[in-house]
Amino acid sequence: MKVTIDGQEIDVEPGTTILQAARMIGGESVPPAMCYYSKLKGSGGKCRCCLVEVTKGSEANPTPMPKLMASCVTGVMDGMEVKSITSERVVDARKSVTEFLLINHPLDCPVCDQAGECDLQNLSFKHGAAKTRFIEEKRTFEPENIGPNIQLHMNRCILCYRCVMVADQLTDSRVHGVVNRGDHSQISTCISKAVTNEFSGNMIDVCPVGALTDKTFRFKQRVWFNKPYNAHRDCDKCCGKTTLWMFGEEIQRVTARKDEYHEVEEFICNECRFEHKDPKDWVIEGPRKFEKDSVINANNYTRKIEPVVIETEKNILLGRDRDRKKISMPAIPLKPEEREVFKEGNV
Repeated sequence: MKVTIDGQEIDVEPGTTILQAARMIGGESVPPAMCYYSKLKGSGGKCRCCLVEVTKGSEANPTPMPKLMASCVTGVMDGMEVKSITSERVVDARKSVTEFLLINHPLDCPVCDQAGECDLQNLSFKHGAAKTRFIEEKRTFEPENIGPNIQLHMNRCILCYRCVMVADQLTDSRVHGVVNRGDHSQISTCISKAVTNEFSGNMIDVCPVGALTDKTFRFKQRVWFNKPYNAHRDCDKCCGKTTLWMFGEEIQRVTARKDEYHEVEEFICNECRFEHKDPKDWVIEGPRKFEKDSVINANNYTRKIEPVVIETEKNILLGRDRDRKKISMPAIPLKPEEREVFKEGNV
């Protein structure tokens, strides 16, 4: 069946959702998704970030859908026409959803380990407002220790349920979930149990914000200063295919490999993720390439970088003479070598 999204037509199989069809097209037409995860059954339909406008229902019934639809759970119909980024209603709705998600989310990106690869950060860059209208006190939770490997920051959680689905679908004994109701809903363990299942580390990879982070990487480095490499090892528990985040010769973090939509290609075990931080444990395949614009890409070393030449007046980078005299403290004479630096500058 044929579906048209932002003027681009594509043939898809029956049962395809609008979001999946948009990802086949790619580009700016792909709606953002905070709760949908293609590798997890039953995900989607919660965050409303992926709303789109259906301007034509189908060839059989061309009546437009009156409300914006969640593209991750809405199946395409033959002849359907959809507006995503080209619809003002959709853009306004995404701005509203972003504002809603940020109501209780702390603006602690400067100290958050997820900064630089956070889907909510990317969403707010694109659709967020510079100012907030929320003047009430933010919802907060007491810190909770859920185990030796995973750090829970409940104040950052947007209740996407991805981590719950990972525990349900990848592990045989889920010990955490969403407790309480409404504004008091929170991720927590049952009677303070530790999350130690062999595949529990994948909760970190699927979290779209910084609510679940790697304790072995906590406050070690900003992600854009790390060099990511694809690597693999023989593992009897998982595929063993990972991305190593290195600083010099040190492996500071191990994650599953992710695609352009930040979804893991294959889930990995905790042993690969947390216990093998020696480069000798891995076969390093080469630098990981980025396909999506992100702050990490600003440090992309897989492409050739041309030297930057600043064409300006001579000595302008040294500052104006009268300004340099003001800050030179003439009452304290300079030593000969310091005088030379002052005269020639140190740039």
